[in-house]
Amino acid sequence: MSEKENMLAGLFYNASDPELVQARQEARRLLWKYNATDPAEKDKRRELLQCLFGHMGKNVIIEPPFFCDYGGQISLGNNVFINFNCVILDCSRVEIGDNCQIGPSAQIYTATHPLEPKARAEGKEFAAPVKIGKNVWIGGGAIILPGITIGDHAVVGAGAVVTHDVAAFAVVVGNPARQHRQFYDFKKDTNSSAR
Repeated sequence: MSEKENMLAGLFYNASDPELVQARQEARRLLWKYNATDPAEKDKRRELLQCLFGHMGKNVIIEPPFFCDYGGQISLGNNVFINFNCVILDCSRVEIGDNCQIGPSAQIYTATHPLEPKARAEGKEFAAPVKIGKNVWIGGGAIILPGITIGDHAVVGAGAVVTHDVAAFAVVVGNPARQHRQFYDFKKDTNSSAR
């Protein structure tokens, strides 16, 4: 298997492999162009993002600067808003559902390193996918660690460090993030009134 195949399979891989280095350089060139665009150049921005991402839905807004490793492993749903200075390390798949809002300086990591010092010294890395459901709000400065799934309609508080999966309709805060409260689906509750 190639180093890229190992990376996408969640196995140890060498990030200095020439194919991976070239892919990151191509992403950096697109990001440099994107981050330098005029806000009025909406068509140009969309074109650059379509070249960068594996999938991008309709009405996606990403405020520059934006940073990622490869771009090709990122899938964005419709009506996604990502605020300034977001970082996505997409060494594995990152799925972001429809109607998600991501605050400034949020960080989404799929890349990680072995705990054993010898393996780290050998340059080994591995990655685990991140999945963010629909209608999720991630507060500014939040960090989502590798292998995390965030359920639909959840809220991640500003500055939270998400180390475990987050249930649908949950609100998590803190470091490490812990559930603060759980909302229920108001659509299913016919007795609820607007609040």
